[in-house]
Amino acid sequence: MPHSPRHCVLIGAPVDSGQRRAGCLMGPAAYRVAGIEKALRDLGHSVTDHGDLAAALPVETPTCTNPAVHHLGETLGWTASLARAGQAAMAEGMPIFLGGDHSLSLGSVAGVAAHAAAVGRPLFVLWLDAHSDFHTPETTESGNLHGTPIAYIAGRPFAPFPPFPAPVPPQNICLFGIRSVDHAEHAALLAHEIAINDMRVIDEQGITAPLRAFLERVEAANGLLHVSLDVDFLDPAIAPAVGTTVPGGATFREAHLVMEMLHDSGLVSSLDLVELNPFLDDRGRTAHLMVDLLASLMGRKVFDRPTRSFRGQQ
Repeated sequence: MPHSPRHCVLIGAPVDSGQRRAGCLMGPAAYRVAGIEKALRDLGHSVTDHGDLAAALPVETPTCTNPAVHHLGETLGWTASLARAGQAAMAEGMPIFLGGDHSLSLGSVAGVAAHAAAVGRPLFVLWLDAHSDFHTPETTESGNLHGTPIAYIAGRPFAPFPPFPAPVPPQNICLFGIRSVDHAEHAALLAHEIAINDMRVIDEQGITAPLRAFLERVEAANGLLHVSLDVDFLDPAIAPAVGTTVPGGATFREAHLVMEMLHDSGLVSSLDLVELNPFLDDRGRTAHLMVDLLASLMGRKVFDRPTRSFRGQQ
């Protein structure tokens, strides 16, 4: 039985402050040119596009004891704007954040978490990424804050950012497709109960088993599920438009299978599309692939057939 149509809320987040390679600020425009709204409407969903946000201006000049951190004030401003927009959009429908580098998730997930806390439901986070993004502003050596959102979401010390509104228990976080973790992140992750499904796990168990196990936990808890899809989750051979390419990522079919399973679960309540850098793309190839993956998540199928459901559908 097909799922009911959703009301999708597009929020452009032209965030470029979380890393040093310019171009991610063009991501929201590229998704629109690639036909993201039409793809959703063709599947029967309604769409409101709120356009692109602007970063809020910090009340005072922020400081950080780590001199490597750059664009701190700008990233704090984006976090505040996205948190407000995300919480409001959750009450309106299903927010889809169009990035923008992955530091946007500092704000998008904060807004979603505030909504989850307000309605009394647990939040789960599925992180589709080559990287674990578990640094803090104090531990990052690169100073790139796009490598920190999971630490913020999980409630690690994160000055000078405001406290995360409702930290997500580590056991409610699933890192999926990971294949680049540095020593400091590795040590920190060992002290938490975050589910880490790196590419070796996926090679040994396949895509479906670890993802299905996580989705069953979300359903059992009646949780909300935020999915954060980084372009570098995909193998760079099929998705070149990202500044942090790591070989050995998800194939075309693996990525679509993940999206189809997410659709079948009926659990996804919000979504980030991040790290698209159109300046590095080949005639819009990566932007179109990301839109196609979103379409699979929202119900597009090559052939409709009965599938195993997480909500008892036959």
